[in-house]
Amino acid sequence: MQALRRWGLAGTELAKAQCNTVHLKLLKIGAQIRITVRKIWVSLSTGYPYLELFRQVHRQLQVAALRC
Repeated sequence: MQALRRWGLAGTELAKAQCNTVHLKLLKIGAQIRITVRKIWVSLSTGYPYLELFRQVHRQLQVAALRC
């Protein structure tokens, strides 16, 4: 959770949120996951209220992974 907070949540509205809040808003979501040989597809519901936040955290984690 500390790594997620440091790399993924920095600069977002959840940067200082409690673990339970992060869990409820970002991690406890209904999604369909499809895995192929080359890609992993995550399909979120169109009614998911934190979609933009999820995308922002995902982008920040991708950038952090490239730095390592």
